[in-house]
Amino acid sequence: MSAAAAQTRGLLLGLVAVVIFSVTLPVTRLAVGTPDAPQLSGTFVALSRAVLAAGLSIVYLLAVRAPWPERSQWLPLTVISLGVVLGFPICTSIALQQVEAVHASAILGMLPLSTAVIGAVMHKQRPSLGFWLCAGLGSALVITYALLRAPAGAIALHQADALLLLAIVSASTGYAWGARLSGQMPPEQVICWSLVLALPLTLPGSWWTWPQTQVQAGTWLALGYLAMFSMWVGFFFWYRGLAMGGTVRVSQVQLLQPFLSMLFAVILVGERLDALTVGFALAVLATVVLGRKMAVAPGRKD
Repeated sequence: MSAAAAQTRGLLLGLVAVVIFSVTLPVTRLAVGTPDAPQLSGTFVALSRAVLAAGLSIVYLLAVRAPWPERSQWLPLTVISLGVVLGFPICTSIALQQVEAVHASAILGMLPLSTAVIGAVMHKQRPSLGFWLCAGLGSALVITYALLRAPAGAIALHQADALLLLAIVSASTGYAWGARLSGQMPPEQVICWSLVLALPLTLPGSWWTWPQTQVQAGTWLALGYLAMFSMWVGFFFWYRGLAMGGTVRVSQVQLLQPFLSMLFAVILVGERLDALTVGFALAVLATVVLGRKMAVAPGRKD
């Protein structure tokens, strides 16, 4: 497969993953509830979804007869586990108990740019100035959109912002390391082993934080989606896409995530899709397409 074809396929796989991930924030909000009507605790949501996904991972690893990771692979798996299995879910779940999803979207709009920076440093790539301008413009558009759509006062500085910033660092680091390790083992096994590796922490943690009060049935369905898709299936596509298309380029597809979330809200909840959303979505899509045409000098293969 040519480099151009690999990049295109990587972008398409990344887009599938982003479609799956785009439901994560609103579904997490449903699972944890609101300050006035709390459901599951943020810690329980983060840990239990990892436990459920780890159970699926064990079945998958046994079914494909996956070999044990090599000694040199355990450290990257640990970093991935701390980043995407523990760090990002815990930080966002707790933060979403304190702030609206639109507030979180504004802060997390920096995730694609952070992933590109960490990926470029890790893989010793040298994206062109044009690429960085496209990435920065795309991030700025996402944040501006979230600010414009927010209710009055919804984007005020909040203590949960520290958690969201930590979530960005956790996820972008886990993405970059996952892309690197996906060159050494099947991407599906990367997330599976990372989930299994976290079980000594996630299993007792979820048991300890088990809800003591009755919660709505829809809350458990939300948790099921987070476990099967946000924590497991989505990463099958995401890590393979990053490995094939390159972390720096494919990470920018995630700029579309807030707008895809809005589209799902239209389909599932019946919200209106206004001209502002369509306009910003098209502008962000343009930065992704334009950024793909910008040069990225290769370093080590990612």
